[in-house]
Amino acid sequence: MKRQIIDTIEKYDKIIIHRHVRPDPDAYGSQVGLKELILANYPEKQVFAAGVHDEQLTYLASQDQIDPSDYEGALVIVTDTGNTERIDAASCYQEAACLCKIDHHPNVDPYGDIRWVDTEASSTSEMIYLLFEAGRDHYDWKMSDVCARLLFAGIVGDTGRFIFPSATVRTFEIASALSRYAFDRTKLYADMYEEDRRLLHLKGYIYQNFTMDEHGTAYIKINKSLLQEYGVTAKETSQLVGVLGDVKGICAWVIFVEEEDQIRVRLRSKGPIINQLAAQYNGGGHPLASGASIYKWEEADEIIRKLRDLCVTH
Repeated sequence: MKRQIIDTIEKYDKIIIHRHVRPDPDAYGSQVGLKELILANYPEKQVFAAGVHDEQLTYLASQDQIDPSDYEGALVIVTDTGNTERIDAASCYQEAACLCKIDHHPNVDPYGDIRWVDTEASSTSEMIYLLFEAGRDHYDWKMSDVCARLLFAGIVGDTGRFIFPSATVRTFEIASALSRYAFDRTKLYADMYEEDRRLLHLKGYIYQNFTMDEHGTAYIKINKSLLQEYGVTAKETSQLVGVLGDVKGICAWVIFVEEEDQIRVRLRSKGPIINQLAAQYNGGGHPLASGASIYKWEEADEIIRKLRDLCVTH
C-alpha cells in the first residue's frame, strides 16, 4: 500500500492534503509533515495543506489558501480523519482526480480511491514516517528537519508524551530516528505543553467538582459561563481532557464543554470501548479516546447513562 501511495504521489503535479476539523498536533503533524516530505523529494510539485488554521498550533505550522479550481486534476490526500464528515474544508475535495486516505482510526468510513488504515499505529504521523521509510528504501527519499519536527510533534501529541498504551516499540524506534534530525525538542515540548494560570485554575475546578459513581463512571459539565469565569476558550479545554485519567477508581470519563452552537463531548476510557458510543452522537475516534457533538444537555445525561452501562459490563 505504501508503494502504491508513493507511485500515486509521483503521478500528480498538484497535491492537496486535508486533515480533520478541530486539529490536534497529529492532524498538523501528519498533514504538513507529509507536505514537507513530498516537497523535499519533489520540489517541482505544487503541494498544499488545506483547512482552517488553528492559532493554538501556529508553533507547528500554518495552512495554505486553496482556490476551488486547484482541485481540478489534483490528488487529494486526507490524513488522520476517520470519516468524511470530519474533513476540514471539505467542500471541494470530491472534485479531485484521486482521493487517498491515510489514517490510524478504525475504518468505519472506508472512503477514498486508495486507503491505508493502520489502527496499530500510535498516530498518523507515525504512518507518515513509515511512508518515508518505504520512499527512502525504494525511491531514495530524503527527510527535512522541518518534516521530522512535525512528525515528532504528532507522535508526542497522540501518545500523551509516550505514556499512552498506543506507544509501541515501533513508536519509540521512530521517535528515536526522528530525534536525530536538527530541531529543538526542548522548545517543542515547551510550546506543546505550556499551561497558563487560566488552564491550571480550570484544571483545579475539574478535580474538585467532577462526579463519579460506584462503577467508575465520571463526568463534568463545563458551560459557557464557567469558561468565561476562568477566561478559557472552549477549544483550549482540549488540553484538559486527560485530567481525570490519574484519578483512582475511574473506569471511563466524559467532559462536556458548551460552545456557541453545540456541546463538545470528550470521552476517555481505561477499558470499555467508547468510540461506538461517540458514533451515536455525531462523533467517533479511537476505542479508548473519542469525541462527539450534542445540542442539548438532555443528551449529555443520555451519554452518561450509556457510559455507565459500558463500565458496568466491562
